[in-house]
Amino acid sequence: MSVPALSPTAPAPPADTTPLGAILALSLAALASGVSMRLTDALLPRLADEFSTTLGQASWVITVFAVAYGLSQALFGPLGDRFGKLRVITWACLASAGTALLCALAPGHHSLLAGRLLAGCAAAAVIPLAMAWIGDAVPYERRQPVLARFLIGQITGFATGVWAGGYTAEHLPWRTPFFGVAGLFLVAAAVLVLARRRLPPPVLQPPGRPGGAFITIVRQFRAVLAQPWARVVLVVVFCEGAVLYGPFAFIAAHLHQRFGLPLSTVGSMVMGFALGGLVFAFGAKVLVARLGEVWLVRGGSWLMATALAAIAFAPAWGWAVPACMVLGLGFYMLHNTLQTNATQMAPERRGTAVAAFACSFFLGQSVGVALAGMVVDHAGTAWVLAAGALGLLGVAAAFNRQRARRVGGDSTAVA
Repeated sequence: MSVPALSPTAPAPPADTTPLGAILALSLAALASGVSMRLTDALLPRLADEFSTTLGQASWVITVFAVAYGLSQALFGPLGDRFGKLRVITWACLASAGTALLCALAPGHHSLLAGRLLAGCAAAAVIPLAMAWIGDAVPYERRQPVLARFLIGQITGFATGVWAGGYTAEHLPWRTPFFGVAGLFLVAAAVLVLARRRLPPPVLQPPGRPGGAFITIVRQFRAVLAQPWARVVLVVVFCEGAVLYGPFAFIAAHLHQRFGLPLSTVGSMVMGFALGGLVFAFGAKVLVARLGEVWLVRGGSWLMATALAAIAFAPAWGWAVPACMVLGLGFYMLHNTLQTNATQMAPERRGTAVAAFACSFFLGQSVGVALAGMVVDHAGTAWVLAAGALGLLGVAAAFNRQRARRVGGDSTAVA
């Protein structure tokens, strides 16, 4: 597996210990963020009925969250470098609790869209800055398995969000889960405060290059974008977000409409995505060592494409259960590899670099969901899923091709 050399100006991560307590606290915050992110997926048919809109129009609750999440990275990445990543994540959890309450109390569709927009802004700091902090605190050779374990929280949050949305759609007022999200974020903020108090100063705030005024923020992002490999990773993750999460947002609606399944049942089935992710998280150390980056990317794309095609065209709903698990495994094989590359795109500006990565990923999601929302009312959900399958194969092939060129021409890379 190719490992890019550390920049001589990069923060030097501690080589001997892994701050497990802080990583667990960050994983809890990622769980809350994951719930908030995916809560509305299985709720779409219910929200369409509630507000007398089409399925495509209802999907804007996902789009506005993703747009706000992506664009807010321009602020939070440099803020994390300036004030401390863990501190900014704690602030973001408190703000996210407030925005969840705004969503719960929204009187109509447009006010719910405004609440989701603010929710995306507030949650934007959590997962990217957590990844950047882990990049500061954990050496590269141990980073991918540690990132995978941290992502257990996010994966569990995704599953819980989809399930809670589906269960709510059948049994509860649509506002109920937003109150639960607010409580989750408050708990995460409290645990983060306790974890920060137990860290020694060099681990709490590893040395880096602090951000400052607006002009400094612009310079930070320009410095990241000046790196050719950073541009490749950012374009690839944008495309990945578009071709996967555009179709993913409509899996629940597809299974509900095609097979007449209750949304609560569909939400439970889509949780298989998280189970596949957990398989990767717990087996990451072995998978990374055995497969390497090339086969993680290639195998992940084929697993995802096969799973989306099965969900789209399988003759019986039972196929969707293992397919969702395979989809999750394939996604984390590909995405965790991209995340690990993102933490090393610009080590001396790691917060900004990972923020740019998250910005690209979620802007890709917003574009994907918006395009899928425009197509789904005319072509149907099955063809949206099939298009995503083909797109994923293209994205993975392009990344491996660019990676091969980089390794072949980069004297600092090691096999």
